[in-house]
Amino acid sequence: MSIDILTFGCRLNAFESEVMRGHAEAANLTDTIIVNTCAVTAEAERQARQAVRRAHRANPGADIIVTGCAAQIDPDSWRTIAGVTRVIGNVEKLTQAAWIATEPVLVAEIMQVRQTAAHLIDGFGTRSRAFIEVQQGCDHRCTFCIIPYGRGPSRSIPMGAIADQIRTLVANGYQEIVLTGVDLTSYGADLPGTPKLGHLVRRLLAAIPELPRLRLSSIDPAEIDDDLWHVIEHEPRLMPHLHLSVQAGSDMILKRMKRRHLRHHVIEATSRARALRPGIAFGADLIAGFPTEDETMFNDSLRLIDEAGLDYLHVFPYSARNGTPAARIPALPMAERRARAARLRQAGERRAAARFKSMIGSTITALAESPSNGHSETFAPVRFATSAIPGSLVTGRVTGADATSITLETA
Repeated sequence: MSIDILTFGCRLNAFESEVMRGHAEAANLTDTIIVNTCAVTAEAERQARQAVRRAHRANPGADIIVTGCAAQIDPDSWRTIAGVTRVIGNVEKLTQAAWIATEPVLVAEIMQVRQTAAHLIDGFGTRSRAFIEVQQGCDHRCTFCIIPYGRGPSRSIPMGAIADQIRTLVANGYQEIVLTGVDLTSYGADLPGTPKLGHLVRRLLAAIPELPRLRLSSIDPAEIDDDLWHVIEHEPRLMPHLHLSVQAGSDMILKRMKRRHLRHHVIEATSRARALRPGIAFGADLIAGFPTEDETMFNDSLRLIDEAGLDYLHVFPYSARNGTPAARIPALPMAERRARAARLRQAGERRAAARFKSMIGSTITALAESPSNGHSETFAPVRFATSAIPGSLVTGRVTGADATSITLETA
């Protein structure tokens, strides 16, 4: 074994894992396991701790380096796990110096950070799509969220550096790029001229005509700017799929979460997007069983799935995170949170299955992620009837669908 990286959590972590791989290889590390943790839920953190313990049992002589949001927030607790030799913070992990240093704990005060550097990488190993960091950190304080304390304040990558990164990846054969960030719609507020996310997207697509497909990670439904609406309507290379950070469908719960939107913002955003781009699909994050949520409030979330037309759901039972305001509110029983999460998932599965069925007979182009599987423009999971070349764009006719995917036949 040389260098093995275990990545948990968001697409931004996936990008950062590749940056770390380059730094670790340049530092000539060997027999090293890097665990890039997530802190968004207690379950995500538990899974990362389990992975560390399993890695130590399977590779007792290897160095285990832990980093990521969970490590940033509570480095000492990770350093005491058997087999962990070093803990590196979220800022330090992206610097070459951290991978040459030997300190057992190298974690600075992230709330003092005011800039973030661009990182040029050549590829993502066997991945067919590439994730590009354009924004880091968050200035908002949703009452359930610990992530600002793992990522620090919002800061943006200049457009030129982002364009250079994308050109490199396209030249290396990547057909699809995903723009990622902790709070993507806050992009640009700290840059000269305060450009918004839509301006960035328009500039990138104009400057890189050789880029076939551009996709956005999670965005806030109330903060889609005018330029982004324009691109949604007029630019086919921006994929017709938006993932919305919704969290709840009850105005009361959204206010208690200190979100920036209410339920009508979600409905208005999806309705406007469909009018501009017929056939566009929507993903959404939803939290089930937030403290004080009663059955009526929960039903508001359940109804929003159909009212806003949310096709692909990421559902989480509420997870109390120490240090957040919501953790001080008495929690609902875990059994109730899980039961509500299951009901939300079932509603989402019904919508997804209906969308897949409606695609039968249509002609689509899918990005092949393996010889047998990929994703469509609207991010529908695709099964190829005949073997495809990973990383290629495959055009064909949808000939079948089930509850989880569509079947694509090429001519």
